[in-house]
Amino acid sequence: MAYVITEPCKGVKSTECVNVCPVNCIHPTPDEPDFPNVEQLYINPDECIECGACASVCPVNAIFHENDVPEQWREYIEINARYYRG
Repeated sequence: MAYVITEPCKGVKSTECVNVCPVNCIHPTPDEPDFPNVEQLYINPDECIECGACASVCPVNAIFHENDVPEQWREYIEINARYYRG
C-alpha cells in the first residue's frame, strides 16, 4: 500500500509534499525536467513507506492513503503507478 496524489493536485503541483518526504518518492520535483510538462505530482507506490508526512502538508488535500482514496478519485491509484512504469 502507498499514499496517492489525486485530482486536487492537478494544475497546482504544490511541492510541500516533496520537501517532507523522507524517502524522496514524490516526483517530478521542481528541478527535474518533467516538472513543467505534467499536470500533477505522483507518488511512487513501490518506494512509499506510508509515513503520511506528505498528506499532512498538502495545501489542497489531494493526498490519501490508498485505502482511503475517495471513490470519485480511485483511478488515481493507477495513474500514480502508471507514471512510474513509464
